[in-house]
Amino acid sequence: MREFTAVSLFCGAGGLDMGFHRAGYKTIWANDFDNDACKTHRNWSKATVVCGDISKVDYSAIPMSDVMLGGFPCQGFSLSGPRKIDDSRNVLYKHYVKLVRQNKPKAFVGENVKGLLTMGNGKIIDAIIADFAECGYDVYYKLVNAKNFGVPQDRERVIIVGFRKDLHIKGFELPDTNGETMTLRDAIGDMPDAKPSEVCDASYSSRYMSRNRKRDWDEVAYTVPAMAKQVTLWPGSPDMVKKDKDLWEFGTGGETRRLSWREVAAIQTFPKDMEFFGDLTSIYKQIGNAVPVKLAEFVANYIRPYLEQADQ
Repeated sequence: MREFTAVSLFCGAGGLDMGFHRAGYKTIWANDFDNDACKTHRNWSKATVVCGDISKVDYSAIPMSDVMLGGFPCQGFSLSGPRKIDDSRNVLYKHYVKLVRQNKPKAFVGENVKGLLTMGNGKIIDAIIADFAECGYDVYYKLVNAKNFGVPQDRERVIIVGFRKDLHIKGFELPDTNGETMTLRDAIGDMPDAKPSEVCDASYSSRYMSRNRKRDWDEVAYTVPAMAKQVTLWPGSPDMVKKDKDLWEFGTGGETRRLSWREVAAIQTFPKDMEFFGDLTSIYKQIGNAVPVKLAEFVANYIRPYLEQADQ
């Protein structure tokens, strides 16, 4: 099997990269601004991981690759926070575009939140597609839910895939599902009891208590957030009780706690023995910001035949 090479921007702990690695790709260079995330990535991969501001990286030192990967920062696009068209974090994808233009990989893959599609009444996604098209790429995007690809989590994300125009790949579309499902029981039902040091014990805000935060063992989890104190409840917790509009309280008759970082890592389909670096807040953040590994692996395998066709 041909080992395609990849370069990754905004790699974080490496969920996107790990999925491609599992599918037989080799990430040779990666970048992220977060020092803990870079340490985590270096620990499992053999890539050269450059930690620092991408705008200050020497682009001439970034190696050529078959594929470019990039989960560019999405906070400015999110439905759960302020949606500012001029948010400084939204322009970081421009650096991704710049490197695509320079290195001309056969394909690139980007990932972002659902809110990207309606940001600025659709003007942001149109601008992103236009920028990549001007680099010489046929660009496709689709909103998918990770739960339909063997990930035990409701997580809607936009996957953007571009193929260099000289490859003549037309009409590309990711499917809605690969037919695989996984529940919380499947993912974390056999895990040992969480240690107190592995669980965020911050107080629960009024925002947290404004809706149900628990999914049962035979369901999939709510979306794993990057903020530790917003992580949802362990499925063994008592059911929450609705008291009023936007007001819930915890049930009684058992232990109520958030999911541990090890549990949310498994829900993001990272290996259960994977080591993350940093304090508890940093670890939750790295996991919550990641692309689910199994979803990334599916995308990697799905685009492989197109890349192999280009080699012929």
